[in-house]
Amino acid sequence: MSAQNILWIIIAIIILDFALEQFLLYLNIKNQKKEMPSELVGIYDEEKYKKAYEYYKEKSLFSIISSSFSLVVVLIVFGFGILGWLDNTLHGYISNTIIETLLFFGVVFVVLDMLGLPFVLYDTFVIEQRYGFNKMTLPLFFTDKLKGYLLGAVIGGGILAILIWLILTLGHNFWIYFWAVFSVFMFLLNMFYTSWIVPLFNKLTPLPDGELKSAIEGYSKKVDFPLDNVFVIDGSKRSSKANAFFSGIGKKKKIVLFDTLINQHTTDELVAVLAHEVGHYKKKHIIIGFLLSVAQAGILLFILSYFVSNIALSQALGGGMTSLALNLVAFSILFTPISTILGILFNIISRKNEYEADAFAGSTYKAAPLADALKKLSVNNLSNMTPHPWYVFVHYSHPPVLERLRALQSP
Repeated sequence: MSAQNILWIIIAIIILDFALEQFLLYLNIKNQKKEMPSELVGIYDEEKYKKAYEYYKEKSLFSIISSSFSLVVVLIVFGFGILGWLDNTLHGYISNTIIETLLFFGVVFVVLDMLGLPFVLYDTFVIEQRYGFNKMTLPLFFTDKLKGYLLGAVIGGGILAILIWLILTLGHNFWIYFWAVFSVFMFLLNMFYTSWIVPLFNKLTPLPDGELKSAIEGYSKKVDFPLDNVFVIDGSKRSSKANAFFSGIGKKKKIVLFDTLINQHTTDELVAVLAHEVGHYKKKHIIIGFLLSVAQAGILLFILSYFVSNIALSQALGGGMTSLALNLVAFSILFTPISTILGILFNIISRKNEYEADAFAGSTYKAAPLADALKKLSVNNLSNMTPHPWYVFVHYSHPPVLERLRALQSP
């Protein structure tokens, strides 16, 4: 296939992907009713529902503006061969392929991040601030960004350097060895994310003694869950939104509760939320999710091995010779349809897992406090509780809250 035809395919994929996202978002916006639906009576009050409606509408319209800007930037970059120009320029000064490729992606990442910065700042300090969610200061925002850059350079750059070295050394068979490297990396990240990465941005403290800890310990003994690590994270320094998560494998597993979650919920509700997280552990969802991620990486790398040395891909982006950097960019776009399909499949599995974790919490603890916690989380976070089914099908890793509530109420 000619370089020009490949470029047209890449542009078509970008435009179609954008069109699909906007169509789904349009359906989601239209599905929201200005007047509170009857099924939300008893969950939202009229004033809170109006606020949630305005919040989602404003966030959605802003998303359309920001994503449209991104589309224009991307089309200009690809249409005028700017990536090819950058690669050719770097190649003229740097002879080492690994360093050249790392610098290429570093420049692209920083430039795109800077172009998107005004949108992120507006979203955080105007929209989120207006609705009472943002607790972040500008110094903290930029400190986080600097830490993110450094972390990306060390971890992302290191992984990318290994990938490039294996491609240069092994050729087509690189994918087998990098798949092994990536799988080990994912395993270590899963095990140590809360211990190594989270403390760079947040403070984790052991859950103090008291009513909540005693209730959690009592439940853990009941379900034979080896509970050693329950932490509270200071999420309130960035947002008033609440959450909880489970990470780690084996003895390294940790349950993390946001301080906002603790402040907004009763002990019964918090134990029910923890029971849901324990349900993920007991049902092997953590391991299943890890294996699915490894499988997805294997599929991607196997297909990449047939494209990574294709000179036509480099020429399609304006390169004058075979460029590893340009081929990786071109492949990431060409892989988008497959990635979307895999994402939908994984979301289907994830939604099933959420139902199972809810059922586990309901059977081993109580369904009512979990339902109350879900309602309260949705209201406090001004969540859209009436999403369009197609939007859910493509994007939701969790079932809509109303469907989870109905499942908890069923015998």
